[in-house]
Amino acid sequence: MTEVRAALVGACGRMGTMIVRHLMATEGITVSAAFDIVNIGKDIGEVAGIGKIDVPVSDSKDLASVLKESKTDVLIDFTIAAATAVNAPAAAAAGVNLIIGTTGLSAEQKTAITDAVIKNNVAAVISSNYSIGVGVFFKLVRDAARYLGNDYDVEIIEAHHNQKKDAPSGTAMTAAEIISKELGGKEFVYGREGICPRGKEIGIHSIRGGDIVGDHTVMFIGNSERIELRHQAHSREVFVSGAVMAAKWVVSQKKGVVYDMADVLA
Repeated sequence: MTEVRAALVGACGRMGTMIVRHLMATEGITVSAAFDIVNIGKDIGEVAGIGKIDVPVSDSKDLASVLKESKTDVLIDFTIAAATAVNAPAAAAAGVNLIIGTTGLSAEQKTAITDAVIKNNVAAVISSNYSIGVGVFFKLVRDAARYLGNDYDVEIIEAHHNQKKDAPSGTAMTAAEIISKELGGKEFVYGREGICPRGKEIGIHSIRGGDIVGDHTVMFIGNSERIELRHQAHSREVFVSGAVMAAKWVVSQKKGVVYDMADVLA
């Protein structure tokens, strides 16, 4: 089996260096290119603390040309929405498959990326969370909504570290969208203040503090009882392993299609 060649955007960041280390320790996949706005020219292996791997950090402005020269199969992007909105279509135009874990993408940005995937006949996995456990969490949330119906109030609480830029989290929004679909469409209310009697909405609440990796709780609240489904990430490694799994998986999938983590885990 041919080894999958994977590149990273934001390779020098906390998530990026973890992915580099995991890629180099996983059979059947390797690092082909690395992009960032810092450490240009340095070896990404040394930046990640695993020693020289002969892959220099390139400027993101050179993304398309470096991807082609390095014969990259798949680009992994866990950066910020503004960067992903530029880099993902450029990678697709270069014939490179995509793994996107960036959250906070607008509807317009998501549409533009999807259009680029279809137009350039590549495959992509776009997911708000690459944890295998969260994939199971989403299935449980869907089943609970299906069985409990509209007789229960739904509240979602998510907590992340104090450096997270977007709120609510992509995972919380995915959970809300899953529940809303099962219940025939629901309004989302983000936090509450003042006089705000509860209707049939889904309440979504965000907490930011310290170094919380990611906690998500979905509450189905009825009269005289409450069901809570919770997922807690203790380390970013859970996202890294899922992203690497998806990178190996996506290269052999039908092109011109956007998948999510549920497809990878199916």
